[in-house]
Amino acid sequence: MSAHFSPALFTFLEDLEANNDKVWFDHNRERYDEVLREPAVGFILDFGPRLKEISPHFRADPRKRGGSLFRIHVDRRFKPDAPPYKTHCGIQFRHDDGKDAHAPGIYLHIEPGGSFIGLGSWRPAGAALKAIRASIDEDPDAWKSAAHEGSFARAFDLAGDRLKTQPRGVDPDHPLVDDLARKDFIGVCDLTREDVTSEGFLDRFTSKVQDGAPFLRWLCGAVDARF
Repeated sequence: MSAHFSPALFTFLEDLEANNDKVWFDHNRERYDEVLREPAVGFILDFGPRLKEISPHFRADPRKRGGSLFRIHVDRRFKPDAPPYKTHCGIQFRHDDGKDAHAPGIYLHIEPGGSFIGLGSWRPAGAALKAIRASIDEDPDAWKSAAHEGSFARAFDLAGDRLKTQPRGVDPDHPLVDDLARKDFIGVCDLTREDVTSEGFLDRFTSKVQDGAPFLRWLCGAVDARF
């Protein structure tokens, strides 16, 4: 299988960072389609059958709007002074039951100097966060097995933000207080430029997601989602 992503993708993203305005992007729209959008959609389509074997409840969606590939445009409703375009490629494989980026999911981030695979729950909302923390407290061995042992722990590092102190109602001497204080429940695996542009990247990505499946299974169970 040939590589999905080429070194030209990284060159485009570097050029976009140096020329982040509508005039430049309009002149380079065909380039964007050729080196980013079309390869990303191809990657999504090729990963789809593999994803179904890992779990039938996560979606590889090639649609241009609302699909797995995030838009290149920055949402300036919340960042009116930000540059108009993102300088990375983001692909998310969402859960069937998730309506937004906060549900358990699988994510590929491609950016010069900062590419990675991420999976888990980023900033789960109140009810989901409460359920995850309750599951950790009620069965700590299951949490430790999913998050600190086995294939997930070998392939991923737990990442994200934590509260500065323990959550309300949690004993500061709780043996898992650091995990209970997490705001994000995500694992991250860093990637090099050579990883992303290699012919075997789809295989590598698939293998890493398989490694992370026990963690995703635990998270889905914690929030009563199917896996």
